[in-house]
Amino acid sequence: MSEYDVVALGNALVDKEFQVSDAFLAEQGIEKGVMTLVDREAQLKLLEALYQHCDLRKLAGGGSAVNSMVTAAQFGSKVFCCCKVGDDELGQFYRQDLADAGVDNRLKEQATKGDTGRCVVMITPDTERTMCTFLGVTTDFSVAELHASELRKARYLYIEGHLVYSDTAVEAILEAKRIAREAGVKVALTFSDPAVVKYARENLEKVIGDDGVDLLFCNKDEVIDYSDNQDLDTGIGKLRQIAELIVVTHGKHGARIYNGAEDYLPVMPYKVKAVDATGAGDTFAGAFLHAITQGMNLQQAGDLASRAASECVASFGPRLPFQLQRDILEEFNQ
Repeated sequence: MSEYDVVALGNALVDKEFQVSDAFLAEQGIEKGVMTLVDREAQLKLLEALYQHCDLRKLAGGGSAVNSMVTAAQFGSKVFCCCKVGDDELGQFYRQDLADAGVDNRLKEQATKGDTGRCVVMITPDTERTMCTFLGVTTDFSVAELHASELRKARYLYIEGHLVYSDTAVEAILEAKRIAREAGVKVALTFSDPAVVKYARENLEKVIGDDGVDLLFCNKDEVIDYSDNQDLDTGIGKLRQIAELIVVTHGKHGARIYNGAEDYLPVMPYKVKAVDATGAGDTFAGAFLHAITQGMNLQQAGDLASRAASECVASFGPRLPFQLQRDILEEFNQ
């Protein structure tokens, strides 16, 4: 019997969220709608400019895979995160944040001298999120952050695409995949961001490897970028060569689930007043992973994930409150 439903590998980041205009992004020379890696000095300079224009909207634990694990845990899944924080105040904040959410980890024993990663999240009026990330100590994510005993006892290994920017993280991912395959653990991957597909393609292909993955999460833009083709069906055809199960999110249009060679299952969106798209894809993935590891069928998993993601879009921050998730699950099970 599996001890964990999901063991995830991902960046540990503390999010600082601001509401900005498109003009501000243009003035700062920041590409809208993607995650850009920056150094410490560049991020501090950006924060200085932000504080002159607006107030900090929210400080929250972040990181794509960790956000997904928080969602899964708050729905009731047993999850574990392999990630890395510094020995600073933000690292303490992050450890407590995971403890409060019920996400198992070994961060207290593994805190590294240096800065915990920080992500500046800028939300424009159209609810699109643009991120500038200083990775801090998570730049050196490596096999030292893996916990093989926990991984061998999981149903799924979940890999965050953002990690592939780091060569040492790629080595860790490949080792984690090897352990998972030997133990019969399924492998899930999220592309995480169009920038990952465009700017870290070589490492992304290494991670996918000849054996591919069992489950892939991506959005429409990432499908197009990966296949280098504007036709979605053509892109899906290419993705079917690397993944048995593919979940493609379409924002306000819902999602599609592709299972093998079958036609897709449509997942309907829930209508909400959107204010912030940050974390919506992470929430979708976490809810979907919870559902399939608890015995729900693919349609049910998609519907639960769509509902959770819509609630995320309707509020500020990358994660849903615990009680709201429990209310969603209770309503869903009626």
